[in-house]
Amino acid sequence: SRKSILQKTNFKPEVAVILGSGLGEYASKIKIEQIIPYTEIEGFPVSTVVGHKGQFVFGYVKEVPVVIMQGRVHYYEGYPVTDVVLPVRLMGMLGAKKLILTNASGGINTGFHPGDLMLITDQIMSGIPNPLIGANVEELGTRFPDMSEAYSERMQQIIKKEGVYLQLTGPSYETPAEIRMYRTCGADAVGMSTACETIAARHMGIEVCGISCITNLAAGMTSQHLNHQEVQQTADRVAEQFQELLTAIITHV
Repeated sequence: SRKSILQKTNFKPEVAVILGSGLGEYASKIKIEQIIPYTEIEGFPVSTVVGHKGQFVFGYVKEVPVVIMQGRVHYYEGYPVTDVVLPVRLMGMLGAKKLILTNASGGINTGFHPGDLMLITDQIMSGIPNPLIGANVEELGTRFPDMSEAYSERMQQIIKKEGVYLQLTGPSYETPAEIRMYRTCGADAVGMSTACETIAARHMGIEVCGISCITNLAAGMTSQHLNHQEVQQTADRVAEQFQELLTAIITHV
């Protein structure tokens, strides 16, 4: 994959961005230099989720060179976790030293409302194998990377609401009983991505900033049933605010 993408671009990004559900349009608003569909990269996992485009967009946000993943793959799609984090590793190999991870998530914290943006300050990973299991690739990072500052404190100065993000496998939404358990564990928001990508990035020494768009309240917190359409509608509603925030973070880091 590395060789395949290096044959296609000599662009050197400083910041990598992964756009979650409903946030893909941000990529079309930057000053685009090059687009590489995932299907053109040898051995690259391709998303099967509706609403995920599936391409790398290279370009500039103001003066900052960025690589943006428009659509990501999830563990629940059946890929091994090493494939799920492969894009992060590729972006790091292209030169990105900072990673901004975004996702759509369910709010567990009772003070959250659909449409809130939550800065991720820490994470819990449940049910997903650690992407570093297996032989360590020394050129990427150390065997036992420190995760005590998984999300860069320096990059956290920009958003007001913050909390702990919990990644589960999905694709089924959680039960109300599970949500009660996770709240007791200290989780503020829940989703099906991000935590494993953060581990892979920290392994490589990449600084990470994570933002969750709270698209719905988690199971059992309201009388409504959960559905993917509601997630996308809420993400669309706050897309503009989210995009402004992304630009602010990219240009300040």
